[in-house]
Amino acid sequence: MSTAIPASTGPVLAAYEVDLVRGGNYLLQSVSLTVHRGEHWALLGGNGAGKSTLLSLLGARTHPTRGHVEVLGHRLGRVDMRELRTYVGHVDPRHPLTTPLRVRDVVLTGLTNTTEPVPRWTPTAEQVSQADQLIDLLGLTSRRDARWTILSQGERGRALIARALMPKPRLLLLDEPATGLDLAAREQLLTSLDFLREQNPELATVLVTHHLEELPESTTHALLLREGRALATGPVDEVLTSDNVTKCFDHPVRIAREEGRWAARAERRR
Repeated sequence: MSTAIPASTGPVLAAYEVDLVRGGNYLLQSVSLTVHRGEHWALLGGNGAGKSTLLSLLGARTHPTRGHVEVLGHRLGRVDMRELRTYVGHVDPRHPLTTPLRVRDVVLTGLTNTTEPVPRWTPTAEQVSQADQLIDLLGLTSRRDARWTILSQGERGRALIARALMPKPRLLLLDEPATGLDLAAREQLLTSLDFLREQNPELATVLVTHHLEELPESTTHALLLREGRALATGPVDEVLTSDNVTKCFDHPVRIAREEGRWAARAERRR
């Protein structure tokens, strides 16, 4: 991994009045966001609100049409985006791997930022040890040598988080990591995320979801998106209110938080 892009001492992420236009349509409009070290953000909104589109900007995968984005202190358009992406952990549950790699080998591909192992590349003993430590951290010790093709969706999700952490990123982006998980697998994933954040106090994370029930207890901030615009942004308890979430999803919702976790229940229309 190259060291050409040094770590920034400022915000981990900063988006300033960002527009993203495709085919004459606004996918994002006037969105601003600043993420500091140790903050854990949730991006919430309905289908088509712009959540994954914003995440692609924050992950240096695309450029804004107007406004600007800084990732790890580097402004998009003035930096090699491919190089910058190697410093950002990106977890996508739609990981395209189809071959029966073992869990450890999947995690090690995080060092090469490839889906398959790079031919003739051999990890060092230290790198293998690091992969094993992350596998243990994510609760997959007994599955270290299991093949990708026989893993459950929840096990795959935790393996991909371990993979994203291999380059020791300061930023971890999670695009709907609980997609397709049953109740037990979801709870295991969220517990792993809480523990990961506790063990890495400098790490910043941004998690995209449709559902408040999929937010880890350690979530610190939130941004609500509606039709490509930021409806509310800031500390999580100020943003995730019944009024804000009702406006965001255009449906009357009552929000409750118990023992650090959120739940949403639709209000009956009268």
